[in-house]
Amino acid sequence: MSGTPTPTLPPASTGIRGLCPRCGKGHLFRGFLALRRSCEVCGLDYGFADPADGPAFFVMSVVSFPVVAFAGWLEIRFEPPFWVHLLTSFPLLVLGCLALLRPFKGWLVCSQYVNKAQEARLARDGQG
Repeated sequence: MSGTPTPTLPPASTGIRGLCPRCGKGHLFRGFLALRRSCEVCGLDYGFADPADGPAFFVMSVVSFPVVAFAGWLEIRFEPPFWVHLLTSFPLLVLGCLALLRPFKGWLVCSQYVNKAQEARLARDGQG
């Protein structure tokens, strides 16, 4: 380990706000979900970041349970026509997912940085 260690900022607070995981000042996103190439303040290269489908999976899991519970309750209690579900449950599902997708992606990217997560590599013979 060379040089001075970089202070680790909490990934939840920096990621949810879409800030750089190293300095906490630069922006993580250039648009709604597209990551910048690097931090405009400290120059951290965001090439390490590969959250893949993780944010979408977590968001769908978190949002779907209460929305499905609401839709089930609505159906059992009032037996409404299908269009009522289209006007209530569907917008709740879409808006809930859109509201949480960016914070979850930021959190996962910052967690990758803090935990030094990398793509798996095979070790060569004689190297551990």
